[in-house]
Amino acid sequence: MLFVHKWSTPITRLLGSFPFQDEAIYPEVYFHHVLTCERKRTERSHRPFLLMLAEIQNFPENDPDDDEGLYKRIVKAITLGSRDIDFKGWYVEGQVMGVIFTELNGTDIPAALNQIAERVRAGFQECLSETEYRSIDLSFHVYPEGADGGKPFETSNHLFYPDIKQVHTKRHFNHQIKRTIDVLGSALAIILFSPVMLLIAVAIKLTSPGPVLFRQERIGQYGKRFSCLKFRSMKVNNDCTIHKSYVEKLIKGEVNQPEASGLYKISHDPRITAVGRFIRKTSLDELPQFFNVLMGEMSIVGPRPPIPYELEQYDTWHRTRILSMKPGITGLWQVFGRSRTTFDEMVRMDIRYIRNWSLWMDLQLIIATPWVIFTGRGGC
Repeated sequence: MLFVHKWSTPITRLLGSFPFQDEAIYPEVYFHHVLTCERKRTERSHRPFLLMLAEIQNFPENDPDDDEGLYKRIVKAITLGSRDIDFKGWYVEGQVMGVIFTELNGTDIPAALNQIAERVRAGFQECLSETEYRSIDLSFHVYPEGADGGKPFETSNHLFYPDIKQVHTKRHFNHQIKRTIDVLGSALAIILFSPVMLLIAVAIKLTSPGPVLFRQERIGQYGKRFSCLKFRSMKVNNDCTIHKSYVEKLIKGEVNQPEASGLYKISHDPRITAVGRFIRKTSLDELPQFFNVLMGEMSIVGPRPPIPYELEQYDTWHRTRILSMKPGITGLWQVFGRSRTTFDEMVRMDIRYIRNWSLWMDLQLIIATPWVIFTGRGGC
């Protein structure tokens, strides 16, 4: 965890006089810009890179006159452990230095990462005393996640997304308003739609054995998992293999048109009940998700929350859709896309919503949603 400590103030005062440019240690703003560009380049090229962070914690009390010398030794350690082509700068000004190691493709990635880590640690041990070295928290992060042979992407490493953090900081007040609208809007919707939800619950119970609600694990913002609530539209004890196989082909662009009646819907799915076919067509099966909104797991407007096995098939650039915003009941794709788009087009619509998001856009989508529900446009 990154935090401010007692050394950050005198260090910041040194930034004007310390020759960082001579040592190729760049300011935080420029380092974040390069990191964002590298991440976006990797999303297209699939060529992994490594982010090394050196967080300065609980430094021992030294002579104040030696502050500059101490940090010069840290910079020297970083320089010894990196190459000329690696980009070095402040991840957090005066607190955390970082290095972006690129050009790792075409090699044994786990072995290359181990070599880099050993070289970096050796540089710090050479330039710092044992006490000082123990006060440096070194961490290594590979992008995309899983490129080092570890688990594939499950939860987002926020360190690779300083641009998203900056946008959230700038929009903090508007996000607070959005959350207020979510709480009030979901509470009002639960009250207004309670008679409809009661009728749907009775219809499900009378026509099909099993529970009224269906809980499905979904992926929320930053990869956090939650139980998404829906009215049950299928028979109980279903095998998800048929849908898992369909989603895999869908993301790869291998779905034949007769096979699909909606982007995520299988044509003539034998698992769906008679009542389920109607509530899925009208999106009434999603009314219980207002409880997810009330609990803060979703928003009224946002990208569609993916299923875990769907996430396993994502390309690197697809991940942006679940990082910047909470998933929503309705959204740009839910209103204007649905069964008329491909998976990549759906992702692009979500990213377009994220980049151009405003409270006014949310209001427009909320107003447009009832017409989509009434007409069943794009559902199945």
